[in-house]
Amino acid sequence: MARWAIFGTGFISNTVAEAVKKAEGATLLAVAGRSSERVEAFAADHGIVRRYTSYDDALSDGDIDVVYVGLPNHAHLPAVADAARAGKAVLSEKSLTTTYADAQALIDSVTTHNVFFVEGLMYLSHPLYAALVPLLSDPRLGTIRAISGAYAADIKDVVNAEGGGTLYNIGCYPASLLQLIMQSAFGPDAFAKRTLTARGNANADGNICDAAVTVHFGNGVLATLHSTDSYGMHHHFDIVGDAGTLRFVTNPWLPRGGDNVLEIAAHGQPPERIVIPAPQDAFYYQARLVEDCLAKGLTEAPRPSPRWSDSLEVMHFLTEWEAAARADMGNDR
Repeated sequence: MARWAIFGTGFISNTVAEAVKKAEGATLLAVAGRSSERVEAFAADHGIVRRYTSYDDALSDGDIDVVYVGLPNHAHLPAVADAARAGKAVLSEKSLTTTYADAQALIDSVTTHNVFFVEGLMYLSHPLYAALVPLLSDPRLGTIRAISGAYAADIKDVVNAEGGGTLYNIGCYPASLLQLIMQSAFGPDAFAKRTLTARGNANADGNICDAAVTVHFGNGVLATLHSTDSYGMHHHFDIVGDAGTLRFVTNPWLPRGGDNVLEIAAHGQPPERIVIPAPQDAFYYQARLVEDCLAKGLTEAPRPSPRWSDSLEVMHFLTEWEAAARADMGNDR
């Protein structure tokens, strides 16, 4: 039975706390944050006994096995590094960090101390993705030739300006799904062999708030992704092969408790709806993933969830996308 501590008292920490409470074999033991008022309120809401206003004090608690880092992404590196140094297993919210150098340092910290670590791309732990991967070799799809995805969510009024903008808030979702598909369909090196072009718009704080990218992979697959945190609530993700199409009907990145739906169709034929039922949402399965990995003595999660190398590869892609978009924005001036 793993004993958890939650670092941070924001919205996402509340969501993860509820998931941990539901997960068999998990105990929500402690919460830590900078504000004593927020820590006390969070603890009261979730029935948490141990309450800390110092992260170091929490990490000194020998009864804590797992730390969930729900802090803003620019604060992930020091929190994860300190937790790893204390010998704690770590689930850290997406995105990994906001720079590739910080991402490398973060992964170096968990490898050095040989602790369990997984990035909180929670959707990948949902049963939907165990069902998706075999469909990538379905003859109705054929060989994948094109992939397109978009995720738009109007969260501009609640995002942290130090979080790096839409690519690190929202874009990490379609980017990580693109990586999973390229790896699963074409092998471990397929995602890294690419060239890309990108465009973007910046908001008043200088962060990119809207971004689009076109990717040409070395095997000829073309992909287009769009991300924004400044308007809407929209999602789509389509995989097009030379024989047919596979698409998500329900939200790929917020798989729910209940029915999640894919459609596959050979070109010119009516689609088959593939329903993947699940009693709980993705956050519950993420908590169960951590529990299962610890029970097996693993230090990283198996696919479809991100391994350490996958998290680094997605961060490299996001920073490359940002650099290309900023360069193009400079050309427009």
